[in-house]
Amino acid sequence: PQAIFLNLYAALAAYDVYGTQLQFFTSKVVMGFILGLVFGDVKTGLFIGGTIQLMSMGVVGLAGASVPDYNVATLVAVPIAIAGKSVEAGLAVGIPVAMLSVQIDILHKIANGFVARWSQSYCNKKEFKKMNNILWLSTLMQVLKYVIPVALSTFLGITVINDILAVLPSWFMGGLS
Repeated sequence: PQAIFLNLYAALAAYDVYGTQLQFFTSKVVMGFILGLVFGDVKTGLFIGGTIQLMSMGVVGLAGASVPDYNVATLVAVPIAIAGKSVEAGLAVGIPVAMLSVQIDILHKIANGFVARWSQSYCNKKEFKKMNNILWLSTLMQVLKYVIPVALSTFLGITVINDILAVLPSWFMGGLS
């Protein structure tokens, strides 16, 4: 049940970031608190959330740049830190997952270009219902951008995340430097 909640919360957070923009669900401290309540250790949840909030301050993807997604890092780090009773372990897993989210963000932006062109073609034909329906694909991709790394780390573990990062070519990872 906790893993299901975690992935549903990831979907809600993604929708909040790209949709409603209430920003309540995506404050790392609030995320840490909520996850701490669900996983049974509010103090650790707040500590991880606050630490990742500090790490993320000033990191902004301006002009379409992709940066590590610290919301995803929080979603992954808190449960791992609580389960393993180690803040360091949570951060050690959460940050690589945030790095993986950079690559997912790049793929999302590429795919979103196709969605935009597809919806534009319907707009030009004045088929607005079809245009609107196509635009929901973008929302789905945005939600999957959060859910995929959280689900991978939740159900498959950090070794899978590290293996994925290890096989990515250096030119693909170069943006992180």
